[in-house]
Amino acid sequence: MKFRVIIREDPEDGGYVVSCPAIPGCHSQGETLEEALDNIKDAISGCIEVLNERVTQRPGERLTDVAL
Repeated sequence: MKFRVIIREDPEDGGYVVSCPAIPGCHSQGETLEEALDNIKDAISGCIEVLNERVTQRPGERLTDVAL
């Protein structure tokens, strides 16, 4: 699965700030562009994990995992 991210240079502290608009609140940063992109990958994975953990099952429903 691919996600589009927004990359901004941080004029105050240097480095880069990255956010993933598809997942509200999913942001990261890094001193280099490569580090920032690696960090946002970790942040996206972590956000998806948390979202999956929040899923609850109701009576009559069944949970399953789907891989993309």
